[in-house]
Amino acid sequence: MAEGSSSSSSGFDELGLSASILRAVREAGYVQPTPIQRDAIPPVLAGRDLLGCAQTGTGKTAAFALPLLQLLDARVGDDPCVRALVLTPTRELAAQIGESLSTYGRHLELWHTVIFGGVSEGPQIQELRRGIDVLVATPGRLLDLLGRKQVNLDRVEVLVLDEADRMLDMGFLPDVRRVVQALPRRQQTLLFSATMPEEIRRLAQGLLRDPVSVATARISSPVESVEQQVYFVDKVNKRRLLLDLLGDVAKRRTLVFSRTKHGANRIAKLLDDHGIRASAIHGNKSQGARTRALEGFRRGELAVLVATDLAARGLDVDGITHVINFDLPNEPETYVHRIGRTGRAGATGVALSMCDHEERDYLRDIESLIGRRIEAVDDHAYPPSGQPPAPAVAPRPRAGGGRAPAGPARRGSGRPGRGRRRGGRRSPS
Repeated sequence: MAEGSSSSSSGFDELGLSASILRAVREAGYVQPTPIQRDAIPPVLAGRDLLGCAQTGTGKTAAFALPLLQLLDARVGDDPCVRALVLTPTRELAAQIGESLSTYGRHLELWHTVIFGGVSEGPQIQELRRGIDVLVATPGRLLDLLGRKQVNLDRVEVLVLDEADRMLDMGFLPDVRRVVQALPRRQQTLLFSATMPEEIRRLAQGLLRDPVSVATARISSPVESVEQQVYFVDKVNKRRLLLDLLGDVAKRRTLVFSRTKHGANRIAKLLDDHGIRASAIHGNKSQGARTRALEGFRRGELAVLVATDLAARGLDVDGITHVINFDLPNEPETYVHRIGRTGRAGATGVALSMCDHEERDYLRDIESLIGRRIEAVDDHAYPPSGQPPAPAVAPRPRAGGGRAPAGPARRGSGRPGRGRRRGGRRSPS
């Protein structure tokens, strides 16, 4: 969501949202809805199915979370049950949606929980047994609990499929269809996808009834608020160049992308050895380690988060000023997803990419997709030269000693939790 002047006539108060939700939105510091929020919220409140084509960073989570909470609050009953299901492809995105529900539903008498794999299922099952209104889940863990009759979806009124194309890429569509079979025949359905490949169109046609279609900039169109530059460099000098780029304090809320998990670990260690607090996040990390890294990055205890493409979608961290592509992705669409982590919700951002000789074809594919040349920076210290490999980078001593502690996990972040109204139906355990 974009911040703006409260005197504007195009704020959230014109979208039909309740006073309790508007209060929560104001307390979160938001005034102006983004285009996807402005176009999606009224028809969802009217009970329409919705097909949203929106890439990350456009505010789509609030586009479904705000009206979803209002619809459920208007029909709250004494017997809490799962009345809304949000399916999402990754643990990180599920946890972040849970945080959004906590933020926007803080003044409502509604409960939610988040379930995903990679952590103990016991607390998740306990939350389900206590009774919730909104369930946010990844397909695998949900199907497991469904098969063992630990969750009941017979009374779901609203289904949200988020990042549908990502679920397709990860092979989850068969699981999604199995989940849908466990739902009532009729429910309001909202489907969001950054791209619309044919299989997603077929899925939408089978699930949605007379949907309203809303769309933001196409995936081939990076947001205009992101300045893009490319540095041509020999592979052996990439680490040196990265340290130079991160030397500017203005770049100290930076997301660095590596093509491989091992590469991400090596980059994080390099930065840490040179006094730049960093951590890596990828699929081989435990859920606890990933959560601690994300929380440390959000709180500013980590200057840099090094990620594989696991974090290219669904990572929702405010204030990322720079994205650095240490390795160019071999899929041009991935580049657009990566750089969409900055320049979000009206802010400006910078995307810097390193390109060695072997990656020139990847760069050409990216420029072909986005329809323009990316500005090349020629006056840097490590232009490609064909000279022998540079010596290894020697660590600089860190000021103040070792790594700062990540600190305790924040409520609702990266672990199962529920949002509730103060003085709700019962006290939390």
